[in-house]
Amino acid sequence: MYELENVLRPYAWGSTTAIAKLLGRTASGGPEAELWIGAHPDSPSVALSYAASGSGGAHAAGSDDDGRRSLNALIAEDPAHHLGGESLAEFGPRLPFLLKVLAAERPLSLQVHPTLKQAREGFAREEAAGMDPAAAERNYKDDNHKPEMIFALTDFEALCGFRPAAESRAVFLHLAACFDLAGLELPPLLPLLLDDLAQPDEPAALRAAFERLIAGGEDVSNATAMIVAALISGAPMATHVAELTTVVNLNGDYPGDPGVLISLLLNRISLAPGESVYLPAGNVHAYLRGLGIEVMASSDNVLRGGLTPKFVDVPELLKTVAFESVGVPMLDAETTMLGQELFCPPFREFQLQRVELRPGGGPVPLAQSGAAVVLVVAGAVLLDSPKGELRLDRGASAFLPAAEAPVNVHSVSGATETALAFAVTTGLKA
Repeated sequence: MYELENVLRPYAWGSTTAIAKLLGRTASGGPEAELWIGAHPDSPSVALSYAASGSGGAHAAGSDDDGRRSLNALIAEDPAHHLGGESLAEFGPRLPFLLKVLAAERPLSLQVHPTLKQAREGFAREEAAGMDPAAAERNYKDDNHKPEMIFALTDFEALCGFRPAAESRAVFLHLAACFDLAGLELPPLLPLLLDDLAQPDEPAALRAAFERLIAGGEDVSNATAMIVAALISGAPMATHVAELTTVVNLNGDYPGDPGVLISLLLNRISLAPGESVYLPAGNVHAYLRGLGIEVMASSDNVLRGGLTPKFVDVPELLKTVAFESVGVPMLDAETTMLGQELFCPPFREFQLQRVELRPGGGPVPLAQSGAAVVLVVAGAVLLDSPKGELRLDRGASAFLPAAEAPVNVHSVSGATETALAFAVTTGLKA
């Protein structure tokens, strides 16, 4: 078992306090958006000295004098030992998942993730073209897909997937009625969107409305400005309150951006602490505000469609979007006979385990299948394997090689507060 040091990414939309408060450390003073825990080559965690009493052997302190090395380099030394044979056979010699602590103070970009086939083809195409990996116009940073899930630690607001075209049309009809009642000129874009969304074939309706908005231009920016002005001046919001308030708020951050009105095509969701959703490839989404545990396949492939100053490639984006209405993909916990609380999305790269230990309570076994990472967000825990043990205090994290299994999580002796940890392993069955 290896304790980890992790990379904190200071994106502008991040909270200045939430991650520091969660992990019990001093805030940096700047935005702290994402803490990456994993082996993605862009920001790999650093593995510290091997923690196993009397272990010795090739997997002890490591090649550096101080026993430190990047987690991806550590895994590469002996992939079978660290990942396990089944994970190695299915995902190759890389840790298949990435854990993040995400703290959004402002909205993230409107985005979608590619399928595995699209990611491999897009990455190969950009590599063959000799594109700089750090180029702003690069779409594919790696050759992997990025299905993901978010577990809310606080109230968490998001846009997630298309809702039925009829529901979106009802919102635009409401806006049109507001203009009529106020005697205001109707934005020319509104009747066109209403016609788009009235098409009997729902995927075609969603595509038509989305393509009209994502194209941007003066028609979209002018319609957005007119709608927001009407809402601010007192257009009734007795219905569709959350959606229309979101339009006003998004326009405050990104005036006239296509994503402002695209938000009305999407499910507007509010997660309570402890709730989670999963997002497959093709799902258009944007996190708006909140603190959560985010888990994904190990990838940084993001195709953006708005609400961002970053590069937007509309033609490539349209290739990846799944134009179908979906219910909010909530993910409920499963409790095993061993008392494990698991969140198992329909992806083989990862599953999340929530581990709560009350003082004096018994241990909880990790549902480990291949490698695992563990993060402690409250109290302290003791990880115990046949090869040794490792104590993790609040804010600490660890990498558990597949060869360490089975691992039990214990409350620390004499603890007076409930400990809470999260563990990620593959979605392969142990």
